[in-house]
Amino acid sequence: MTRLQAGAAALGVALDAAQCDRLLAYLELLDKWNRAYNLTAVRDRGAMLGYHLLDSLSALQSLHGSRVLDIGSGAGLPGIPLAIACPERRFVLLDSNGKKTRFCVQAVGELGLGNVAVERSRIEDYRPAQPFDTVISRAFADIGRFAAAAGPLLAPGGRLVAMKGRLPDKDIKGLPAGFEVNAIKPVEVPGVNAERHLVEVRAL
Repeated sequence: MTRLQAGAAALGVALDAAQCDRLLAYLELLDKWNRAYNLTAVRDRGAMLGYHLLDSLSALQSLHGSRVLDIGSGAGLPGIPLAIACPERRFVLLDSNGKKTRFCVQAVGELGLGNVAVERSRIEDYRPAQPFDTVISRAFADIGRFAAAAGPLLAPGGRLVAMKGRLPDKDIKGLPAGFEVNAIKPVEVPGVNAERHLVEVRAL
């Protein structure tokens, strides 16, 4: 079993050989582009596997429904790894940075990800044709701002998923009216020597 498969299995995620190949091909693309365009702060390939691939896959347990929006996706994280692991779901990667969305378009094309669309827009200006069952982000520093900005994009019964480091007690207390925390899940990500939490929020 490869390190990637073993790490994913520790998170409860089963990957076949083709999915592993795609995830590693994505990592190779990210590493290549990172040298020229500074897409992520993590540059070591070994660290990228944990901090990018496995950290992204840790959120799979919190996905809900078939339509997923990744806000502030940057270089496609966590959206692209999740889309590779969940081909039955549709993903939209949203970011306002042209350099990063260009990379995502290139990666989606090279990897043949037919279940992924890339949108360059600020969240405040984004008007999708359909709402989403899950809106996820690891880019928002503040859960209250995340809920206020992303809440209107949720389908009835949908949920917001904030990927956080330390448990953000102050953030949680700052949720706007009409939202409540549905679950807080501590996550141990193989290869990541830091606290990780998934905070699930639903509209009332």
